[in-house]
Amino acid sequence: GVLNRTLLVYEEGLRRLHNKEDVGPELFMKAATLVRKFVEDYHEKDEEKFIFPEFEKRKKLTDLTTVLRKQHQAGRDVTDIVLRVAGGDAYTKPDGRKEMVDAVRAFIRMYRPHETREDTVLFPALRLMLAEKRMKEIAEQMEKSEQTVLGDQGFEKAVDEVAAIEKQYGIYDLNQFTPKTPAK
Repeated sequence: GVLNRTLLVYEEGLRRLHNKEDVGPELFMKAATLVRKFVEDYHEKDEEKFIFPEFEKRKKLTDLTTVLRKQHQAGRDVTDIVLRVAGGDAYTKPDGRKEMVDAVRAFIRMYRPHETREDTVLFPALRLMLAEKRMKEIAEQMEKSEQTVLGDQGFEKAVDEVAAIEKQYGIYDLNQFTPKTPAK
């Protein structure tokens, strides 16, 4: 959910740039910093350490885990670009801004199907494949990892951070995304 909300922030930044609206580099910097901390340094590392090996040692869905690992690294590379461009003077230059826009578009394009494949294929298969005891062990390991990487209330803090970005850029109110339907 945090990833999807961050993708919405990225999409809003791209929309504003496309419409020649004022959007500073801080929108992209804040979103990329959250991605780096919560998605890449915590969530993906835990998947690579605790989830993917369960499939790999059973030789199940290994094609999928291979692609997901590759995409995790590609995502880190793209986040590096966003952080570099948004954090320096490159954002003020057309070439730098184009590089960042291309990186953000690539990030969104990859992570929409990536996240849905994990939610609809990988995680349901994990629940079917592992005994309840092993699932609890993994959950405990991941909880410890969350504490180590993110500190107390890591998930809640990440949700608060993305909500603050959404509020700052006027995309927090969920109702604004409801399509207007013609009166009958």
